[in-house]
Amino acid sequence: MSLITDLTRMYLTHSVKPFVFTNDFDQVLPYDKDLSFGLYVHIPFCKSICNFCPYCKSLYNEEAAKRYIAALIKEIHLVGSQWEGKRRASSLYFGGGTPALLAESIKDVISALEEHFIITEGVGIELHPDNVNTSVLETLKQAKVSKISIGIQSFQDKYQKVLQRRKFDIEALSKALKAVEFETVSMDFIFALPTQAFEDLKNDIDMAFDNGANHIAIYPLIDFTFTKSTVPIMPKKEKRKLLDKITKYCLSKGYERNSIWTFSSVKNASYSSMTRDNFFGFGCSATSLFKKQFKINTFSVEEYCKRIDANILPTALTNRFVKRQRMVYYLFWKLYSTRLDPKEFEEFFNVPLNKVYGLEFWLLRVLGFLVKDEKGYEMTLKGAFYYHYYENFYTLSYIDKMWGLMRKEAFPRRMQL
Repeated sequence: MSLITDLTRMYLTHSVKPFVFTNDFDQVLPYDKDLSFGLYVHIPFCKSICNFCPYCKSLYNEEAAKRYIAALIKEIHLVGSQWEGKRRASSLYFGGGTPALLAESIKDVISALEEHFIITEGVGIELHPDNVNTSVLETLKQAKVSKISIGIQSFQDKYQKVLQRRKFDIEALSKALKAVEFETVSMDFIFALPTQAFEDLKNDIDMAFDNGANHIAIYPLIDFTFTKSTVPIMPKKEKRKLLDKITKYCLSKGYERNSIWTFSSVKNASYSSMTRDNFFGFGCSATSLFKKQFKINTFSVEEYCKRIDANILPTALTNRFVKRQRMVYYLFWKLYSTRLDPKEFEEFFNVPLNKVYGLEFWLLRVLGFLVKDEKGYEMTLKGAFYYHYYENFYTLSYIDKMWGLMRKEAFPRRMQL
């Protein structure tokens, strides 16, 4: 798998140079005030640990959680004090972990961010189904949360058992969502579970929209090497047939496709923290992306707090892009949204897309992965499947290696991808 991604990287960057991460980091971040930014905050605590989840998480402990929130707010001020006045941020997302376990502290974190940023497109937060009750939802809404994403994974008992998830009360969840309204109510589902058929996912999709969702995300199951998951992976041909059926069904219902694996039933419902050209990340394991660098914070809650206590940013590794590496990163995540505007590429890099990757985009059209219209490029069903397929290689070759190392070492000296 790494051979495929290595060859693709070398071809697209016109260089054999890999992505090199070192522990040499900037205490003052290279913020470009003329660029649009998103914000991400990581809350790592969970009541229990799901065996398939690869994200940075820790069992909930009240004392540790209080210390972490204090450090998180201090990190926000360490970064925000690097410029005068407020900067515009397009969005703010809380991920985890289970952020709603600290629902009462979310308001304080948002207040700290608002001292340095003007958030223009709303605040989103991830929820476990157990957290979807009127009390928690009202607390979040009072804190200015406008978008929620609920990790359902599956409404069906057989798949909840496969994923070692606790059964939850669907009626109670639906009732709470009716009582407290949000701009976006997204529900996440895992795609390509063993023996999973179109009817299984169709039922999940219908139940989601019938019980308060106006947006859904259907993520592929990826077998990270460092998780304890024993769930077998669905073969490629079955996965493609299933993905095509799901997509065609959602489009036939009039749902709008927002990205490779998300659909909404109303126009303004959106939920994604990944398709940002640049972003600041706060908290352990949070990443930050700038025009010329990518950085990631330590995965260790304890070491994160120690660094912040010493007034040092908790950056574990930093990659300083060469220009074509940054272009490849930009294109990968832009295409996640299924659309690409060449004008935006040219504005970001000061060079026409056609001059840099004209041949490659011509070939993608010939192969039936993309079509072109007056607005730019749009991904076809075939293109969406192969994006899924390649994203799996990318995840296992790059993200799996990075997160695997970060889980073992709080501050690695060097990493090469």
